[in-house]
Formats: sequence, structure tokens, C-alpha cells
Amino acid sequence: MNRLQRMTLAAALLLLSAPLARAQTADPSGHWQGSLQIPGREVTFEIDLARNGTGDFAGTTSLPAEGIKGLPLRSVVVAGASVSFDARRDQPFRGVLSADGKSISGDATLSGYVLPFSMVRTGDAEIARPAKSAPIGRDLEGTWDAAFEDSGATRHIVLTMTNHADGTATGRLINTDEGGLEIPLVIAQKASNVTLETTVLKGMSFSGALNADGTELSGAITQGSMTVPVTFRRAAK
Repeated sequence: MNRLQRMTLAAALLLLSAPLARAQTADPSGHWQGSLQIPGREVTFEIDLARNGTGDFAGTTSLPAEGIKGLPLRSVVVAGASVSFDARRDQPFRGVLSADGKSISGDATLSGYVLPFSMVRTGDAEIARPAKSAPIGRDLEGTWDAAFEDSGATRHIVLTMTNHADGTATGRLINTDEGGLEIPLVIAQKASNVTLETTVLKGMSFSGALNADGTELSGAITQGSMTVPVTFRRAAK
């Protein structure tokens, strides 16, 4: 190989290695202030991103104007300078981290519309630890399904409640009609009476009672001035 060929090869390797180096060092961890451009108005939101205990990225989103704080992101994917995330699988955000790591811009898909968004990093991530509860009875553990009427439409939600080895319990509510949106819950049980509360959605709670054979949890979901009767039924294994 002559000198010119070696120089050309070296230059090619440098060109190839530059984007690889950026891909390895890009880190979107932090607290981000964002805005989404919807026709006729601007919606502001906040995103917090950080690595979890396994080294993967996780995060939360907040919309202060809507009373939403610390809603878990369902998915966070970082590949080089590309950053994708969503709280609902039907509302993905896909952006690119700027070279200086201070901003992310891209597009979000909502109701079939592709809308531009941008975010600015303003500090460190502010991700609260998942809410945990006292242990619950085995009659509550597992998965529960419910369907109810709201504004003329049938809504479907899934409730899961789990005991853990550390003596705590966790719960979550999954809205299957809204892209698998997950809402963490605090569980309080007193005999057959059960209360579920969340700090993620302002003023939202469930209060109900377990029937004698442990197959139904009947009560109502309350959010603000709205109360909707709901009966959870134990999901078939």
C-alpha cells in the first residue's frame, strides 16, 4: 500500500469514527422544559430523563397546566444523538440531541398529526422514586380488568397489584384505550375496603370493596368533580 492510499484510508477511518464517538458520548440525562406546537396554540411540558439501575434510560413527563406530574414514560430509546420517548405508544416523540447537548428538537405524532416540538435542558433530572405501599392481602394480588362508560364511549382499564420481597406493594392502572398509559398507585387496604390513589394525576382516586369470593372489586373512580362507577374483575390466568 503506497503512502497516498494509507493517507486516504486514515482519513476515511477518521470520518467514520467521528459519528461513532458522538453516539457513545451523547447523554440526554437531565430536566427538560419543552413546548409542542399545536395549530392555534403552544403546549408546554417537562421531561426528566436518567439512567436506571440497569443502565437503561427511563423518565417521566409532567404537564403542569393539566395537573399531571411525574407520569412515567412507557419507553425511552437513545441511539447516538437520536432520542425517542413516549408515555403512550400512540403518541411517540422523536428528536435529535444538539451537538452541545443543551436542546432536543423533533416531531411528535398525536391523533395522526405530526407536530414539531423542542426542549431545552435546564438542570438535573427530578425523578421521584416509585410509590410503594404496605403489603396487601393475597386476595388483591394480580391483574384486574374493567370496562366502563364515559362520555358515551366504553373505556377499558387494567389494574395490577403486586407484593414484593421487601415487604412493600405497588400498583398501577393501565389505560389500554390510550396507548398503554400507565399510572402508578398507592394502595390502602382495610379488610375488604380498598383505596387507590395517585399523585401523578391531580385529584384522581378509586374507592371500592372486594366481594366475598374475591372475584370483583366494585367502587368508583373520582377525579375532581367527576365520579364514575367501576367494577374490576379478576383477569383469567
